[in-house]
Amino acid sequence: MEIWDFNLRHLAAITRISELGTMIAAAEAVSLTQPAITQALGRMEEQLGLPLFERRHNGMVETEAARLLVPRFRAALDHIGSPHVTMSRLRAMLALADAGSYVGAAQITGLSLPSLHRAVNDLSLSMRRQLVARRGKAIMLTEAGRAMARSLRLGRIELETALAELASLKGDEQRSLAVGAMPLSRARVLPAAVTRFVRRHPQVRLRIVEGSRAELVEPLRNGAIDLMIGALRQPLMEPDLVQTPLFLDHPVVLGRRDHPLAGQAPTLEDLARWPWIIAAKGAPLRDAWEQMFTRAGLDQPQVLVEAGSVMTIRQLLIESDCLTLLSPDQVSVELEARWLTTLCAAPPGLARTIGVTTRASWVPTQVQVDFIEQLHQLTLPSPDHNSQQD
Repeated sequence: MEIWDFNLRHLAAITRISELGTMIAAAEAVSLTQPAITQALGRMEEQLGLPLFERRHNGMVETEAARLLVPRFRAALDHIGSPHVTMSRLRAMLALADAGSYVGAAQITGLSLPSLHRAVNDLSLSMRRQLVARRGKAIMLTEAGRAMARSLRLGRIELETALAELASLKGDEQRSLAVGAMPLSRARVLPAAVTRFVRRHPQVRLRIVEGSRAELVEPLRNGAIDLMIGALRQPLMEPDLVQTPLFLDHPVVLGRRDHPLAGQAPTLEDLARWPWIIAAKGAPLRDAWEQMFTRAGLDQPQVLVEAGSVMTIRQLLIESDCLTLLSPDQVSVELEARWLTTLCAAPPGLARTIGVTTRASWVPTQVQVDFIEQLHQLTLPSPDHNSQQD
């Protein structure tokens, strides 16, 4: 079974049966006759290969399959947000958004060009919004079209998750987890959590996508990844995301092992006299670095190179007298090998909160909950965390 086999109106009926407990009440709620809703439920159960409800004299009782699937159906319908969206319209709109052209959408779906044009036009008319605009020979989504595509993608993901949950219930594990890994998560926390997770769930497909926050935030909002781990942003600018702290990271000042400042307990005035390799402007680490000197009333030191790659920074430090500000976890191997040395800790107040960012509407599967629990088990809350957040 594929998600395109679903009938969205039937899914709405099933969620109402779950909520209201009787076929009569559900039929009234979705404006279907009782025979029609009975037929819809029967067809859905036949497609799924499992019963969703036990028929009793006093109403309908959810089976285990329904307890897994109905929340997914409800979440999908909430994202889709309109009874005017049919599965054919949803499929056409997402294919067009993904491909960027009707020809590409036809190749993705195997549907004819007239069918795709009709479905997208009908959706636009029913929503009373222009979803697609023409620019010469090219077409592009309008702002309303992009917002619609994001909502439909999230609805599609919920339906795909429903089928994966169903397959798992039948003994065929198809569940997955996609994790966005920002730099500070890759050194210690994420590898440890992944190791423990795959031991518990060896059949779950785990995908790690590395990148900066700027590279990962839109895939997270669009549902391409499930969660993002790294330095949290305060304030959080995206209203559809939520952040959960894990621990505080305390950066240190680093240089090559035989740097002239090694073993000298340098002051900020000493540090300001040397060139630095630091992240680009806008990164939390760069903000912390600038605050370190500004709070002391000092001018910003020379930034010789802007870089975010630990591998690049390491090599530049080894071959120069430059300094940098990084988490000890990020260079634990380099410190152990004595390629680099810690010159001093950063002043108090520069700690960064490391945590998990997810969509506010995200309803994790049980295996996804297990992964987040592994993260929490590996990180103990810092006693001054509350003051940091306040």
